[in-house]
Amino acid sequence: MVIAGLTGGIATGKSTVAGFFRSAGAAFIDADRIAFDAVHKGMPAWHEIVSHFGKEVLLDGGQIDRAGLGNIIFNDRAQKDVLDSIVHPAVFKKIHEKISILQNSSPDSVVIVDIPLLIETGGYRDMDEVIVVYVPEHIQIERLLARDNISEEAALARIRSQMSIEDKKAYAGIVIDNSKSMDETKSRTLEVYLELKDRAVAGRL
Repeated sequence: MVIAGLTGGIATGKSTVAGFFRSAGAAFIDADRIAFDAVHKGMPAWHEIVSHFGKEVLLDGGQIDRAGLGNIIFNDRAQKDVLDSIVHPAVFKKIHEKISILQNSSPDSVVIVDIPLLIETGGYRDMDEVIVVYVPEHIQIERLLARDNISEEAALARIRSQMSIEDKKAYAGIVIDNSKSMDETKSRTLEVYLELKDRAVAGRL
């Protein structure tokens, strides 16, 4: 088995590349989906969030008001750190559980773990490989302007609220350049998958 962490930046096309990996046959673990489930009403992380932030962050049905909580942490780094300290351990615990299941059921598989904050959380240290989906910042800006119909100033603010894509690239063992055509990105993703698959199978021999 080869476990590869997949990350990128806003408007780099990570979701597109993730789809190509899935189509190629990779086992896929979505950290965003796990994080969503981890804070569902009644879950341990939900209780911790309510205990710290108060019932003001709940919707009428008792679920977390994600937009409201997002506004709190966006404007307060200390509160963001608290939320991260609650959610991230729950997410990585579940990721490791899923990997363990795959290790037993599909030991020669390629596991792609899609984690937007792979580098920032230190999660990259647990991966056999780090894959960064890359485009230069000027292309991030162009794509954000076209996708979200926002000003260039707003696009820059969103991009620079994240870790620089150039800094993330420095952590990568594998870079998938998504600045060209979709066909080229698809071809490069398949090439990477086949390389990882060869490594996974060789590791069992």
